[in-house]
Amino acid sequence: QVQLVESGGGLVQAGGSLKLSCTASRRTSSTYAMGWFRQAPGKEREFLVAKNRSGGTTFPSDSVKDRFTITRDNDKDTIYFQINSLKPAYTAVYYCAAGPTLGTVTSGWSHAIVWGPGTQVTVSS
Repeated sequence: QVQLVESGGGLVQAGGSLKLSCTASRRTSSTYAMGWFRQAPGKEREFLVAKNRSGGTTFPSDSVKDRFTITRDNDKDTIYFQINSLKPAYTAVYYCAAGPTLGTVTSGWSHAIVWGPGTQVTVSS
């Protein structure tokens, strides 16, 4: 079973930027696509962005493209997620996800998704 390890969370001030990373324990077909979700207290898990090894990228909407940047190092099977212009509303647990296709990852519910344990991001005003 592939494992995902997230890092980069913590306490940050509003208006700043934060960069999260997620590394897969090994390269398999299950890590072809990797992405990020977040879950705020009392809310459902929300899809943020995903990228595959071929460079294909999916966002939930065009409106977030200016705030979210995702890059990928295929040699390390690691994705990097930068969030700009942080707001207190972005406070949440951020989860890395991996799957065999972008569609699998973006669905958020497929049994084929591998999830990381999550990393807390707290944005202070």
